[in-house]
Amino acid sequence: MKHITIIYFFFFFNNWIFARNYSMPPDTINYYDNKHLRYENYVYKENIKTVLIYRNGWELSYPIIKLKSDDKIKLSFDDIESQTKNYSYTLIHCNSDWQPSDIMPTDYIDGFIENQITDYKYSFNTMVKYIHYNLVIPNDNLNLKISGNYIIKVYDNFDQDDLVLTSRFSIEESSIAINAQIKQPTIFDYRKSHQEIDFTLINNSRTIANPFNDIKVIISQNNREDNEIKGLKPLFIKDNQLIYNYDFENLFPAGNEFRHFDIKSVRFMSDRVKNIEYTAPYYNVELFPDEPRPFKIYYYDNDINGKYLVKVQEGNDSEIESDYVYVYFNLPFEAPVVKGNIYVLGEISYWNFSNENKMIYNYEKKCYQLKMLLKQGYYNYEYVILSDGNKVADGSIIEGNHFETENDYLIYVYYKDIQSRYEKLSGVKIINSLINK
Repeated sequence: MKHITIIYFFFFFNNWIFARNYSMPPDTINYYDNKHLRYENYVYKENIKTVLIYRNGWELSYPIIKLKSDDKIKLSFDDIESQTKNYSYTLIHCNSDWQPSDIMPTDYIDGFIENQITDYKYSFNTMVKYIHYNLVIPNDNLNLKISGNYIIKVYDNFDQDDLVLTSRFSIEESSIAINAQIKQPTIFDYRKSHQEIDFTLINNSRTIANPFNDIKVIISQNNREDNEIKGLKPLFIKDNQLIYNYDFENLFPAGNEFRHFDIKSVRFMSDRVKNIEYTAPYYNVELFPDEPRPFKIYYYDNDINGKYLVKVQEGNDSEIESDYVYVYFNLPFEAPVVKGNIYVLGEISYWNFSNENKMIYNYEKKCYQLKMLLKQGYYNYEYVILSDGNKVADGSIIEGNHFETENDYLIYVYYKDIQSRYEKLSGVKIINSLINK
């Protein structure tokens, strides 16, 4: 694991210009790139907020449904511009690496290829006015024929190049069973800081000619993308079982329980809220300063593994009665990180790294700060460092790693033989480190 060097004295005074405070105009930085289609969770326009995707009926579920079942995927988002738009969508089938499959839309869509989003409603009794959009798939206009990874591409003005957002979901066919276990690592040096994921694939429905090439496995921690484990091959093959009991290759840094804050109400301050002020048209919520905790004793907290739940305490319909507020994060740090940046990470940031969730160092206060416009609800988050040139962020320096930490792990199993034109998602297993030990 690479460590980030922290400097503890000041130099290079020309960097002072980057010590921006909360009064920095929101249009100073261009956060959004709507010129290039990305096959990832991404928002292309500044007016689009609170993009959520999950199995319909359970807001905290992962966006995975079973093929040919009654399960549905729900996508929702807000437009903080007051005028309704002609938002439309289409679906793109992808391989395990989230690149477009070599098949036609008619191979995976039963119904219309392009459709409008017609389910929308206006915010009610909020200081910030917005329009809330909902999309449920499958629906009367569209059904899906095959398993695999899918991108929902939303666009405006009936123009597929006028991008609004892209969002990922998956459909599994459960043709390969997965037995999995989370255990304390075998390697001594990792026993207190990592979690080991051992699993076995059981195939009863088909003959796999070449399991080393035809099967691809991806393991995700809390559905976070940057630190996924890929490329594992079975260590042993026994009858219809593929056994993946590694000692090192299947280790994840266990991290720490996610931090949280509660802004379901702007009338009362919850345990993590220091101050609430109103400056038309926004409420401004300042959180208590956080602190690095890599060497603190592990403390269990019943978190929601990096997700958030939109909820308003003084209302009946949280989708349209939750207001938008500015939330202020403070992370005291003696000096700025060298050759890297600190991000607030979680579903709060779509699990991405952008200028919207990148913290700015305030030299005067010796503190990293961030201001985010968020919808009322209950939020989980963590602080991570992304070193320059890296794609995998490191939370160990700020959050620490504890084997006892409660995490979800998702095991995706893809199958594609030499005759197939696309990768089937043959199984998904979701296990929890407290339940599946």
